[in-house]
Amino acid sequence: MRNTWYASFYYTDWQGKRRLKKKRGFQRKKDALAFEDEFLKVRARSCDMTFRSFLEIYLKDMGPRLKQSTMQNKEYLFEHRILPFFGDLKLNEITPAHVRHWQSEILAEKVAPTYAKTINNQLSAVFNYACKYYGLGTNPARLAGTMGKKNAGEMSFWTVDEFNQFIVHVRKLPARTGLSVLFWTGLRIGELLALAPSDIDFEAHTLTVRRTFQTIDGKEIITEPKTPKSRRVVPLPEKLCEDIKAYMAALYEPQPDDRLFPYTKHYFRQQMLKGCQAAGMEPIRLHDLRHSHAALLIRLDTPILLVSERLGHEDIETTLRIYGHLYPSANDETVKKLDDLMR
Repeated sequence: MRNTWYASFYYTDWQGKRRLKKKRGFQRKKDALAFEDEFLKVRARSCDMTFRSFLEIYLKDMGPRLKQSTMQNKEYLFEHRILPFFGDLKLNEITPAHVRHWQSEILAEKVAPTYAKTINNQLSAVFNYACKYYGLGTNPARLAGTMGKKNAGEMSFWTVDEFNQFIVHVRKLPARTGLSVLFWTGLRIGELLALAPSDIDFEAHTLTVRRTFQTIDGKEIITEPKTPKSRRVVPLPEKLCEDIKAYMAALYEPQPDDRLFPYTKHYFRQQMLKGCQAAGMEPIRLHDLRHSHAALLIRLDTPILLVSERLGHEDIETTLRIYGHLYPSANDETVKKLDDLMR
């Protein structure tokens, strides 16, 4: 004899049909009744359900609409940063005071400002969804105010001289070539790792970005680029074309759709650290090579639209938000020219 309780009740499905729901194995009658109550509230699209139950609805709806890596990041943040606090609270009973208390706990952990904002945005997205589709009156996260910062406070840049000082100390040809591509094109590391020989046009001196590479749950996956504008054709300096051609010549019968750099982000990060150490330089992040390329373009007085297109940003506003602080000197030069005209 099991000596456990079970729940057995009828509900109406989305087609209007009456169905029987059974679930066994509850240790207490109270638990069986609570399961029935929560199940019926979910079916009734009621905001009286727990945050945990509503999150299941939200994630199920978002799953087919988002990239696998995006969903994985969402699920991780909810599991580790949001559910421990909000999971058992009723959705319609969560107040701005709850959110402020949760924010204080996150900030007390001294997480990076950009990470704090990302977590807060995920919470707010769930409440926005509830307001739009389930009749929740207000978004308590919006009323509570945000936390963190949208952009990192500091970026590191290398000048051409600094990059040249570094790159000669990268001994391995794949790393030296790949890091050169990152610096001279501004590609994201995932875009570099997804490149194939067929993406390089040596006659036109161009590189085509059409995919990105990532590792999810230990599996190597090629996916669509980050945004539609990330699909782009990037003109290449002639010397970089020669370097890529020499690298490809050293490969063993590369096929057109093979990965040109069949390595990982960790590999390039380690090779970069070794090169910095050998050169006696302070290391920067892999992503800072992309920032360095943007800074170089700006120093060369490249129009902001071309900078945005070359980097694969979704719009000019994104480029200005990230790199706008690099433009004051150009603005000063413009004012000087106006001043000269007035004399």
